[in-house]
Amino acid sequence: MHTKNHAFAALLLGMLMAQLDGTALSAGLRSLGSELGAGPAIAGVNAAYALTVTVSTPVHGRLGDLFGRRRTVLCSLLLFAVASAACAAAPDIGWLIAARAVQGVGGSGLIVGAISGLGELFTKTELLRRAGWQTAVFSIAALGGPPVGGALAAGPGWRWIFLLNLPICLLAVVLGAGSLPGGRATGERPRFDVPGAALVVAAGSVAVALGTAGDLAHSPLWTPLLVVAGLAAGAGFVVRQRRAESPLIPPQAFANRAVSRSVLVTAMAGSALFPMITFGGLAAGEDGPAAAGALLLAMTVGQLVVSLSFAVLARRWPAMASWGRSGCATGAAGMVALAVAPQLGGAGRIALLAAGLALAGAAFGLTASAYTVLVQSSAPRERVGAALGALTFARQGGGALGLAVFGWLALVVTGSLDDAGLTVVFAAGALAMAAAWWCAPTRAQEEAAGEVPAGRPMSGGPE
Repeated sequence: MHTKNHAFAALLLGMLMAQLDGTALSAGLRSLGSELGAGPAIAGVNAAYALTVTVSTPVHGRLGDLFGRRRTVLCSLLLFAVASAACAAAPDIGWLIAARAVQGVGGSGLIVGAISGLGELFTKTELLRRAGWQTAVFSIAALGGPPVGGALAAGPGWRWIFLLNLPICLLAVVLGAGSLPGGRATGERPRFDVPGAALVVAAGSVAVALGTAGDLAHSPLWTPLLVVAGLAAGAGFVVRQRRAESPLIPPQAFANRAVSRSVLVTAMAGSALFPMITFGGLAAGEDGPAAAGALLLAMTVGQLVVSLSFAVLARRWPAMASWGRSGCATGAAGMVALAVAPQLGGAGRIALLAAGLALAGAAFGLTASAYTVLVQSSAPRERVGAALGALTFARQGGGALGLAVFGWLALVVTGSLDDAGLTVVFAAGALAMAAAWWCAPTRAQEEAAGEVPAGRPMSGGPE
């Protein structure tokens, strides 16, 4: 147990860094943009990180299954530390954007390595007992990141936002080197599916580009070309996975319907809930920047309250399928409230926006928690990394794609993202969440999956 606790702490520290880095940096963007003379290129600082952290998730999941969680997590920590140092030393905006792209690859490995490692180390009962710690990580990143980033940017300088990662990386390495599972989750001879990785990176890059670059998403030339390229890469990836001798995401990982449906619903929920930060901000922005910030805080509070409640109540009611369906229903209700709000004025508008954003945050926290635990406890142990890498990719890639598709839909129907356009966006989100509820895994499918044993004994010591 002592060794497991060290591994648990190392994994949580890695996850904390990957999440905290983005929230802390948001408060220092203005400062670094001014010092480096970034101009419009400042958008690339976060876009580069978002791109690489999304497209590399399936790769990290499979590498962990093939080479062992210890190797992949420690390599991700090293990569994240080196990239953080490079960000801190950036002499210009181009250097910083490149370093952030590398940092995203390391951050992706920390996120996927953490949730895969937890699934490998602990049973479902143990995962639920420790869920409060994972909620604490989210709380620190979401609520503590902006103040810490702002204080560092105003004090010693924005470069310290990146330098802060180095001692945390060192501590995680010390804790994890002798405690993380060292053996391979699969008995296969390590063979990595390079063509499959290239195809999933291409498809993911298209989704993120369409979701983050407005000019690309609404260009009469580039939008159809990117859509066709993304669909072709996605279709090629599916064909490759069916034929490859050692596929990146083995189809066997989804033979369990609880796992396959969890990934599908996560993509659908991600497509509806992730864009709410952007579209919710647009809806709230009519009441001024201060009001917009307060309203968006409702989304974070909703996610935090529900995540804390889940960490306590799920120990008594451990049916993850029921929790997940409740999250989908909550999200649909929140989207309906947001769809109605733009058509109102005064206090009614603000009240509905606050309620809708709080429900959307609650839905995100509930679906993310429930389906992560469901896949952790149901996926075949030798495929847990691939399954959880696919789950994370579905959530992030679905969010990026949803941002592009819903924005495009509003422009097609109404010609703008004014109140009428936002109503279209939120109504489409409500339909997506209702469809997610319909497709969600059932209690019977969860029970059929059964409690997957904790896997290999803790062979976490040196091999």
